[in-house]
Amino acid sequence: MSDADQPRSLPQALLLKAVRRLLRPLVRLLMRNGITFPVLADQLRTLYVDVATSDILTYPKTRTDSRISLATGVHRKEIRRLREQAADSDAEPQVVTIASQIIARWAGSAPFLDASGNPRPLPRIADPTDPTSASFESLIASVTTDIRPRAVLDDWTSQGIVTLDAAGLVRLNTAAFLPKIGGEEQLFFFARNLHDHVAASAANIAATDTAPFLDRTLHYDGLTPDAARQLEAFARDAAMKALLEANQLALRLVAEEGNATDTPSAPMRRVNFGVYVYSDDDAPLPGEAEP
Repeated sequence: MSDADQPRSLPQALLLKAVRRLLRPLVRLLMRNGITFPVLADQLRTLYVDVATSDILTYPKTRTDSRISLATGVHRKEIRRLREQAADSDAEPQVVTIASQIIARWAGSAPFLDASGNPRPLPRIADPTDPTSASFESLIASVTTDIRPRAVLDDWTSQGIVTLDAAGLVRLNTAAFLPKIGGEEQLFFFARNLHDHVAASAANIAATDTAPFLDRTLHYDGLTPDAARQLEAFARDAAMKALLEANQLALRLVAEEGNATDTPSAPMRRVNFGVYVYSDDDAPLPGEAEP
């Protein structure tokens, strides 16, 4: 029996109510950027067919147009058309990979940290008398030799990720890890992080025993604006501290145990540890009053 033949365990009305709330900010974002319902509907139709083919109908013999149509509600004629289309690539853009690796190394590798474990200011180039000393140039070279350090410095300076102090040292702005607004990097992380959060929550809801993933929040309402600002500021600092510590541990584990990509036979795993802080006016959404 395939997964598609299993009885549904979640009340559909409650699930749809939850999904409606989940989609509300996404629909608002789409509308503000000129993406209308027919465009989204076409994307959803394609996604339903893709999920049915790759995730639901796990046995190849069950992946007929008729079975996919039954599972998705999409007409068989549309299914044939959609299955002939080339799938979009979910590969991580190179610019995202390189920038993430550089910042991760600066924020977590011993040569680039100060005595307190924070990213330390770096000279632009290594000390001529000590070529092994840490510098911004050596930081970039430790990750890639395909991009000139000056190009990275100019780009990051314009984005506010780094600053040059009076002594000419390059300082990492730990509050400016966010990529360029509206750029390829930001949209990549937007999709990946929300996907992983939803995937973790969905796995927990579907679990028959212990929830497999951590998914917890601290929620307070009825706060004064000043109390909300203080709580948000504390949460931001605590979150950044946790992320930096987890990054340092990850780099140590890779250095000690090696990366799984170096051993082709080893199983490949990834971990995404994310945090978020959100604040809004204390009012229910239209049509979704609190019970």
